[in-house]
Amino acid sequence: MNDQHALTESARLAALLAAHYGLQGDCEPLPGEHDLNYRVRAGDGQQYLLKLHAADGEPQVLAMQVAVLEHLARVAPHLPVSRQLPSQQGGILNAAELRGPRQARLLSWLDGTLWAKAQARTAASSASLGRLLGELDLALQSFGHAGCRRAYDWDIGRAEVHLDHLAAIDDADKRGVVQAILERFVQVVKPALAGCPRQVIHNDANDYNVLLDEQGAVSGLLDFGDMVESWRINELAVACAYALIGADDPVATILALVEAYHEVNPLQPDEAELLFDLIKTRYAVSICMAARQIRETPDNPYLLVSQADVWRELQRLERENSRLVTLRIRDACGFAPVPEAAAVMRWLERNAHDFAPLLRPAVTAPRVRVFDFSAASSDSRAIEGLDCAGMQTYIEAQIAAAGADFGVGRYGERRGLYSSAAYAGATAQQRRDTHLGVDLFAPAGEAVHAPFAGVVAFFHDDAEDQGFGPTLLLEHRSDCGARFWTLYGHLSRASCATLRVGQALARGEAFARLGERTENGGWPTHLHFQLVTDHLGLQARMYGVGVAQHWQVWRAVSPDPSVVLGLHVPCAVKVERSKDWLVRQRHRRIGRSLSIAYGREPLKIVGGEGAYLIDEQGKRWLDMVNNVCHVGHCHPRVVQAAQAQQARLNTNARYLHDSLVEYAERLTALLPEPLNVCFFVNSGSEANDLAIRLARAYTGQRDLITVDHAYHGHLSSLIDVSPYKFNGQGGAGKPEHVWVSELPDPYRGRFRYSDPEAGAKYAEDVARQVAAMAERGRKPALFFSEGILGTGGQLVAPPGYLQAAYSHVRAAGGLCLADEVQVGFGRVGSHMWAFETQGVVPDIVTLGKPIGNGHPMAAVITTAEIANAFANGMEYFNTFGGNPVSAEIGLAVLDVIRDERLMHRCAVLGEQLMAGVRGLAQKYPIIGDVRGIGLFIGIELVRDRQTLEPAAAELEFIIGEMKREHGILLSSEGPLHNVMKIKPPASFSAQNCEQFLAALDRVLASLP
Repeated sequence: MNDQHALTESARLAALLAAHYGLQGDCEPLPGEHDLNYRVRAGDGQQYLLKLHAADGEPQVLAMQVAVLEHLARVAPHLPVSRQLPSQQGGILNAAELRGPRQARLLSWLDGTLWAKAQARTAASSASLGRLLGELDLALQSFGHAGCRRAYDWDIGRAEVHLDHLAAIDDADKRGVVQAILERFVQVVKPALAGCPRQVIHNDANDYNVLLDEQGAVSGLLDFGDMVESWRINELAVACAYALIGADDPVATILALVEAYHEVNPLQPDEAELLFDLIKTRYAVSICMAARQIRETPDNPYLLVSQADVWRELQRLERENSRLVTLRIRDACGFAPVPEAAAVMRWLERNAHDFAPLLRPAVTAPRVRVFDFSAASSDSRAIEGLDCAGMQTYIEAQIAAAGADFGVGRYGERRGLYSSAAYAGATAQQRRDTHLGVDLFAPAGEAVHAPFAGVVAFFHDDAEDQGFGPTLLLEHRSDCGARFWTLYGHLSRASCATLRVGQALARGEAFARLGERTENGGWPTHLHFQLVTDHLGLQARMYGVGVAQHWQVWRAVSPDPSVVLGLHVPCAVKVERSKDWLVRQRHRRIGRSLSIAYGREPLKIVGGEGAYLIDEQGKRWLDMVNNVCHVGHCHPRVVQAAQAQQARLNTNARYLHDSLVEYAERLTALLPEPLNVCFFVNSGSEANDLAIRLARAYTGQRDLITVDHAYHGHLSSLIDVSPYKFNGQGGAGKPEHVWVSELPDPYRGRFRYSDPEAGAKYAEDVARQVAAMAERGRKPALFFSEGILGTGGQLVAPPGYLQAAYSHVRAAGGLCLADEVQVGFGRVGSHMWAFETQGVVPDIVTLGKPIGNGHPMAAVITTAEIANAFANGMEYFNTFGGNPVSAEIGLAVLDVIRDERLMHRCAVLGEQLMAGVRGLAQKYPIIGDVRGIGLFIGIELVRDRQTLEPAAAELEFIIGEMKREHGILLSSEGPLHNVMKIKPPASFSAQNCEQFLAALDRVLASLP
């Protein structure tokens, strides 16, 4: 284009913008295959996209592009797609002249960097694209247009038309690959597509049509000109084909995109099965289209965009095991990776009693020596550095020393015999590192027997490949017709010589023998045995080692062989899972109402010691919120008590046992009279539920009084008395039989610290609830309260509150309950129980959480009179409550509290910690109140000490920084979510206290 022509074109564009849109600005040309595209920078700083469509184009296709944006503006206005801007005359399409007659369309500009040019692409980028396309396709389900119902060569759903144009591909290797993909599409893929959902799809989420923001999230989707009515799964195929270009791990990119799409817009299993084929089909179509168009218009550079990338990425995908990728795609969608695997395992477990031994059928109860070749095991260390002959000697000696019939070898990640470089390359990106089967070490020549009837399916002798000797797969069928295989490796070549594919074998029939080391690559003589539900198209070349990172898929392909062996030792490898996988599986397999701590940056905790939790990397986290492990995580005395009793006896409490009575006596001795009768249960919720039954049996009344914002448990009866729940999100409101009294908050409530009568005044609202009941002819059965109000904000009720409240309830014939599930067992330091700090004796006390230092146990303690009223002929029995193991654990906890002077520790450290925080309050006005008793403390944060505006967002920041920067775990509490709660294990130390105070000082100083 010469300068004069450019000036003329620029002038025409300026005139067009002024005449139709009243705009003045600069136009920057952008690439495009059919349209003229320009970035418009207006004088006011606004940006637009100007598209000039060829007037001789397909009018229905242009009308479709206009209609779809109008549709999306109505049904999905949140999607990051361009909005059409009408001209001053009100039209969306406006006649224009530039390189011939055109139709002009002005669109809002979408900020971002093209995917193809972005440096910040991550798995999160792929996930954001998947979510966007899932939402887009949901919105397009209700869209239809004649322009979409076209025969379009870029529609993967009609890829077969490109078989007629293969000659345009000059490169013979490339042509052969493309031909094979298209022929498979015709023979396998398209027939299977027939049952999949169809709809209008965008069809072109390529790397030049997707925009990313600075954080790498999708910020825009461009160009609806390739829309077509096709199979929905083709939308994902197109997006995956371009998203993985340049990615370190193409399959991981596909999975991230697919999983996110599926969460928004669930796929069907058949779609997941076809996706990998369709991604490759898209590449084949792209290569064919480019080859044809380049021949027709060799001077159009746009046609060359991505073609080198396409061929390189197609070659990478061709090197992947297609079946394995498909199983991983199924897993990413939450489908069983191998659909038949569950049925196969059910058949095996149901018939295991009838299986024949693999080795030595005469041995009914074989003696085995287990070799553990996983990381850091003694066997792994013993063979480190040995050659194969040395390993053979070691194994034979260990079997002989144990007097065993044979040896069983287990292999974990990255250790043992299977760390050989020969096992690399199962996928393009991940090294195979974890044994899929089990090795049975026995002398060469040992006969191998079929565990159940089968047919010889596949045979391979890899003497010329990796030297592992003959491998055999027998095929079997379950009673429901599901096929599966058993794999036998390291066999004797001579013993396999007479076997033929299709040959039937009976249960227990000897069909081969173990090979010598010399014919099995020098490996110690053994049988590699493996269950196989899908041989991945590899037949007898089936992998014997998988990838730990994808263990859920590999374990479906090769299930735990223990079910066949029936040995008295575990044969399965245990594989630790990543945090991402655990989160994903929790969301799928565990109710989502169970939250995950620190959800954006969850912790995987594998150990605990004292006041610390330990993650999978060995990092120690100071735990300042776990009042369950009261005497310290994994306290040796508690652990030993549990182990010792578990090894002797564990049964229910109907049998006489010393520990149960001793524990009841020890526990009641710590409470004031007349609280001397125990009921043992498994959780604080069970304890509080039983307390309601006791109170109703004794009083004959049903109504209950609770304190506002309290929480007393997760059972239905306790949600009823937990305003924290029934007034919260998902709650159904206060039940008719429940009465809510005012939260006695001396910091921000009606009566403050300065009022010496605040306790009695707050208790007057309890009296009002009793009076309101009386007006309806009713009386209270039970008044619920904690000694310190936990979910209320770690609140210490004003002095005299419980005394006055109890008197009002008791005057009306009701009972009073002290919920010590959170604060009991000396945590308050000055007393064993928090209610004692208020100078009251309740009628019922409920205990939980710290009672067993993490073991699930709890108790209700009441008077003999109340307990007798409950003994009305209906037996109360709890299967696990009061079992010998729980009783011994409970006794050990009491011993530790006593012997380690933990009450005193709680008192001293609580004062040290609160004094330190009050000192920080002199520097940081955000600290509004510091309250608590012992090691049950609340720090309330406010933006203004006069208005008490809650600083909830600031607290969230502080908790995050304390975790990320200082390894200290904290949490929030209170109706306004602005109270930092502190309730660490009582093994918390003075050094821990100073560590916390120093870290808090630094974080408060860094508050934005």
